[in-house]
Amino acid sequence: MRYIPNATPDEQADMLASMGVSSIAELFRGIPEDLRLQRPLNLPPMASEAELMQLMESLAGQNRLPQHSFLGAGVYDHVRPLIIDTLVSRSEFYTSYTPYQPEINQGTLQAIFEYQTFICQLTGMEVSNASMYDGATALAEALLMAARLTNRYRVVLSEGIHPEYRAVCETYARRAGIELVLAPLSEAGTTEPVETLVNDATACVAVQSPNFFGCIEDLAPLAAAAQKHKALTVVTVAEAMSLGLLVAPGTVGADIVVGEGQSFGVPPAFGGPHLGFFATHERFARQMPGRLIGQAYDAEGRRGFVITLATREQHIRREKATSNICSNEGLCALVASIFLATVGRRGLQELAQRNLQKAAYLKGVLTAIPGITLTYRAPVFNEFVIRTPLPAAQLVETLLEDDILAGLPLSRYFPERTHELLVCATENTSRAAMDAFAARLAQVCGG
Repeated sequence: MRYIPNATPDEQADMLASMGVSSIAELFRGIPEDLRLQRPLNLPPMASEAELMQLMESLAGQNRLPQHSFLGAGVYDHVRPLIIDTLVSRSEFYTSYTPYQPEINQGTLQAIFEYQTFICQLTGMEVSNASMYDGATALAEALLMAARLTNRYRVVLSEGIHPEYRAVCETYARRAGIELVLAPLSEAGTTEPVETLVNDATACVAVQSPNFFGCIEDLAPLAAAAQKHKALTVVTVAEAMSLGLLVAPGTVGADIVVGEGQSFGVPPAFGGPHLGFFATHERFARQMPGRLIGQAYDAEGRRGFVITLATREQHIRREKATSNICSNEGLCALVASIFLATVGRRGLQELAQRNLQKAAYLKGVLTAIPGITLTYRAPVFNEFVIRTPLPAAQLVETLLEDDILAGLPLSRYFPERTHELLVCATENTSRAAMDAFAARLAQVCGG
């Protein structure tokens, strides 16, 4: 059997006999009778491989990709140089498992080492781990790390952080005994001063920049307020492309910088898998989650790469473990490394600049429509919030009929914000697409 190797009756009988039972029902005798499924599963009849392929192709054909998309909110449409797929499709990359044996994994280890170097350069920090599952779990792990380092269990969390990131943090914090205190946003769209919220029991102040609403935060005052009480500053970056233009968080007082690296060549892929990054000061390296790849030299002075710190031995450390994350997004980290090496420092700056310019143009054509205004006045990177005369969710559904994905209705996360729409423009967004979006939106709103 190609896919189910233990499917033949003889093989099943041999396995049952080796376990000392006579039937599959006897194998599950420890499960109470009232909890067992007493009927066959509701599955379609068996199909041949050819029939199954036809079915899967027909299902895939139902996927609908809009011609023009203005959706961001944590996952972004950026350029992906063709060289990325050519390199990551090499079998030594996509079939490699965790590189515990450095003797046979030098290529993978070197790729991760270079990825860590890129992340340190972009964030302004001294050490980076080998990557994490995604931006949300990276932020949650940063809060746990701050609590360990300070022995405090109170976190000031900006309301400008992505709602899904906040939800993950709440899940982590609930079991770790961490109190989350929300710092509200100002009318401009950035985090209000946090001096009154930070005290000697605060482990860290956590903020996202650009925040969920696209606004660029002034990180230095937030870091200064945290430092007065010897608390840490955690900065999360959901749109990694912004690091090509904005000041590195580590240079303005951040102690831990985390985020989502999907913008660096990783396709949106209907939501994942994506790439979490995590960087901090060297003195905090032993409290980082995940693993750290370092370089070493053999007896003959030849350079090599090894797993320097691996806090993933959770089955040994148990309650003393720094994290329950014991792996990294190796292939996605490789994609990011290839992307960054391909575009280079200057190329990344130019891409980020184009994002800024495209967002400025889109903001101009949309706010020229009668009845549409900006919600926030703070500077933005490549997305922003507009107020609409009609419910935003209704506008999205209407424009989708014209193959235009207008953005994210904020009512998805904030039920009371029914007339607000988060829209995004990247370097892939053409001027013609923005003009068509504005023209159709004007028609709908005017009608």
